[in-house]
Amino acid sequence: MKNYLFLTLVTIVLFSSSLFAQQKTSLSIGVVDVEIIVKEIPEAADADAYLRDYQKKSNDTLTKMQEDLYNKFEQYQKQKGMMTADQQQKEEEEMKEMESDAIAYREKVYNEIQNKREEFLEPIRKKMKEAIESVAKEEKISLVLNKVTDTVLYAEDQLDITFKVLDRIKRGKK
Repeated sequence: MKNYLFLTLVTIVLFSSSLFAQQKTSLSIGVVDVEIIVKEIPEAADADAYLRDYQKKSNDTLTKMQEDLYNKFEQYQKQKGMMTADQQQKEEEEMKEMESDAIAYREKVYNEIQNKREEFLEPIRKKMKEAIESVAKEEKISLVLNKVTDTVLYAEDQLDITFKVLDRIKRGKK
């Protein structure tokens, strides 16, 4: 899939270049280092801090649940010989329920983190897209590529508009 995307992009660039060359117009390409921009956007740092804190608290809760289950199992092992069959079955069912609760909690937390991450990233993506489009139009750039991905084969430093986009975001201008 990645190779197909790469070949498609190369074909588009080559085709566009030949069309522009025939029209005596040049193709202008800009590159953006998305990682630099994301690191500099305060909302991204805030979102990252929130998610790390939430994940730490959730991991602490999950660790406590696992410790409780382990302790219950240890206690069960020690007292198993003195229990009736009904008591053993009841204890085993409680441990299975505790294990199920821990698994369900872990899945719930994972889903919540994914949903929160997406919730935080959507406005950041929108802001970045608007700033990239604005700078590209202003600089008369026909194509802007992500500098970090495989799609950039060669890029001169003068084509990198990363800091102009970052400046646009920081100034709050579209």
